[in-house]
Amino acid sequence: MRRPVVAVAAGVLIIEAFVIAFINLVLGLAVKRQSMSLGGLAPGAMSAGAFAAGAAFAVFLLFCAAIAIRTAVTDRAPGRFARIVLVVCAVLHGLLGAAVVGMVGWPAFVAMMVTLGLVVATLVLYAEIGAANNGVAPEAGGTPSPTSP
Repeated sequence: MRRPVVAVAAGVLIIEAFVIAFINLVLGLAVKRQSMSLGGLAPGAMSAGAFAAGAAFAVFLLFCAAIAIRTAVTDRAPGRFARIVLVVCAVLHGLLGAAVVGMVGWPAFVAMMVTLGLVVATLVLYAEIGAANNGVAPEAGGTPSPTSP
């Protein structure tokens, strides 16, 4: 059950990366072609910022998808750095979900929450068993003794 869920999470993250890149490309082109400015900022700077933000976010999402793909293929829990990246991805989706519900609507919110759930499922399904024991291996009886360090 773990592998298919993580594979779906990777697929959703890849699709989302391309959608985010496309949306920022369209927004950057609209700002550039209509000479929009905000607070006196040059339209060229605003369009470059939209392009850069879209590219950076897409690369981040593709990196998260690569972590999920590696996790699904190896069927092993992601490492510490990879878990941190996935936690950041989950928090980012929570914040984006809260923002898009007001600007775009409920369908976008549902999409963000589904992605959030898949990223969190990746983290939870591959939670390391040894983390509960603080790295102490259980003794022969199966449970750690209260006197173990």
